[in-house]
Amino acid sequence: MSVDDIVDVVAETAPEIRAGLAGRRTKLDEENVSGERQLAADVWADELLGERLQALDSVGVYASEERAEPIDTGEGYLVAVDPLDGSSNLRSNNPMGTVVGVYDDDLPTTGRSLVAAAYVLYGPLTTMVVARDGAVTESLVDDGERERVGEVTLPEDPTVYGFGGRVPDWTDDFAAYVETVEAELKLRYGGAMIADVNQVLTYGGIFGYPMLQSSPQGKLRALFEGAPIAHIVEAAGGGSSDGTRSLLDVEMTRVHQRTPVFVGDRGLVERLEATLAE
Repeated sequence: MSVDDIVDVVAETAPEIRAGLAGRRTKLDEENVSGERQLAADVWADELLGERLQALDSVGVYASEERAEPIDTGEGYLVAVDPLDGSSNLRSNNPMGTVVGVYDDDLPTTGRSLVAAAYVLYGPLTTMVVARDGAVTESLVDDGERERVGEVTLPEDPTVYGFGGRVPDWTDDFAAYVETVEAELKLRYGGAMIADVNQVLTYGGIFGYPMLQSSPQGKLRALFEGAPIAHIVEAAGGGSSDGTRSLLDVEMTRVHQRTPVFVGDRGLVERLEATLAE
């Protein structure tokens, strides 16, 4: 089974997804399984990626954030996809992306079973970051072809931070942590996880979507977002946490299971865990 085939299909499909966004900015009447109203672009990107990934012999299960249940296609990897992360940014013409996790396992599992993870960022440029075999690389994507930019490692000196959720809904202990961070770092938060994580990988720092008073499990999905992004950031020399442990150690028993997500500089992540434990 070839992980390369999976990564290649995502790279080949990315320019088509980007080119088709302009005409798919409207909201549909339907909601996804997480209760989020879908854009036409969400559904279209999912159908496009789903069709192409399911056609690969190396894909045994296709799971999408936009579908209630995974699709079993036979023997192969479990491929978990967030087809259009940050799609709400489409209306305001801000960055968004595609996230992919390739698991050598089925549910229940943890992020330790990931053999590769990747994301595509639709920004001023279309770039793709891939983690496998302990290394992280970035490439420019143009007409489906990838031009390698270089290896990605988290900078030693953190510069930026970004945290999701409404501030009044933050827990007191998390708000206390933010007070210490905002005195040291620059706020950078754009409403698309991929764009915010990419800034952390570029400039150093920390990104998170915390547990909330109204939602102790946060907002992001472990299978589609938390574990794949943790795999990438940890392979780049950073750390990850759900508030108490590495996101790669969170047991995922449900397809759309949510988790708090924190990724970035190891020291900042460790400080977060210490603050939340007090």
